[in-house]
Amino acid sequence: MPEIQALRGIRYNLARVGSLSDVIAPPYDVIAPELQDALYRRHPNNVVRLILNRIETGDDETNNRYSRAKRFYRSWLAEGVLVPDADPAVYVYQQEFEVEGRRYVRTGFMSRVKLSHFGEGHVFPHEETLRGPKMDQLMLMTVCRANMSQVFGLYPDPDGRSQKILDAATAGRTPLEAVDHLNVVHRLWPITDAERVAQLSELVGPQPIFIADGHHRYETALEYREQIRDMGLLRPDHPAHYVLMHCVAMEDPGLIVLPTHRLLRGLPDYSAEDLAGKLQPAFAVEKVAEGPQAASDVWRILENAADQGTLGFFTRRDGIWSVARIRAEGREMMDQVAADHSPEWRRLDVAILHRLVVHRLLGVEELPEPKYVHLVSEVVEGLQSGEFPIAALVAPASVRDIRDVSTQGERMPAKSTYFYPKLCSGLVFNPLE
Repeated sequence: MPEIQALRGIRYNLARVGSLSDVIAPPYDVIAPELQDALYRRHPNNVVRLILNRIETGDDETNNRYSRAKRFYRSWLAEGVLVPDADPAVYVYQQEFEVEGRRYVRTGFMSRVKLSHFGEGHVFPHEETLRGPKMDQLMLMTVCRANMSQVFGLYPDPDGRSQKILDAATAGRTPLEAVDHLNVVHRLWPITDAERVAQLSELVGPQPIFIADGHHRYETALEYREQIRDMGLLRPDHPAHYVLMHCVAMEDPGLIVLPTHRLLRGLPDYSAEDLAGKLQPAFAVEKVAEGPQAASDVWRILENAADQGTLGFFTRRDGIWSVARIRAEGREMMDQVAADHSPEWRRLDVAILHRLVVHRLLGVEELPEPKYVHLVSEVVEGLQSGEFPIAALVAPASVRDIRDVSTQGERMPAKSTYFYPKLCSGLVFNPLE
């Protein structure tokens, strides 16, 4: 079986729903209750009713968010709200968006990708997963028998060969277009040309694929395949051998990884002097600015750092920003306290922050969950609340870091990466029956 396979995707019938913008949604795991309510109000056929159906009073084993999602999905298919494409296709998917005043375009393609257990094939994870979200996704997949959202995968293409194929396949064609609640523009081109599909399959299929986002969805697909196998229904051509994945070249200029800064709770109210005393001699610590608003200046210092190992800290007690640069002694200490991990893992800023700074130097084994934010403006807003004794600015892991850690068979610490923007749900559904 090919590693990359076209599919007869199921898509919204725009003659029935009107604007595609009204029925799309971000992935389930970033939909807060307020956004869920807004999506429910936006359109009666919004995909949120499938990927994150509301919990209702009186829910039980037979009537619950999953059974309602199944009823919506089946009724929308029966009524022609959702329709299967006539021919197998690969779907070129492009996002245009803005970050800190700069416009980006990220382009890839959606297809079925053959499943393999981690360590046994060409698909590599980079983050840990939790049982709860996997069970939630497995319930939804089992009752609806479809991938409602795509996994986000990265593959190497240093010569840009795949982009040339995608450009040629979409040249002169008008895409389907939708705009989400963050003003991200989503464009979709179904590609049914068998020659183009074969070219992509030949080029990308043998390459390693690194999961950027959607680890829970990928592992759920593996569990679903095992369910089908246990039922004796897993014939060689069964679609459960595959998962819907959006594939983007690691070299794509629109591949943006945002940092995940930490607003920390549960630590003593250190002054900058106190904190510097704790961090030395593992770090060279320098006071650089004062006041929450100076976060942008500190972030520029981190952005210009040559390598991982430079952290920014704000101490609420005196309102001082400090920059801590790891010394050779700190690298040696990190090798000791994280000897159970590879050198690639030990060099990550997030690993250094939690394993060396928090656990070893500050002596705190378990912290309350931090508030995670991605933009400097969100750091400033959080600090102005006065709630957090310490803030930590942390550079994101790069795509190269993801590759290097993943190929060692390891997974990064939680919240090491945040690929922006999130992929849109509601563009293509992958039937699993």
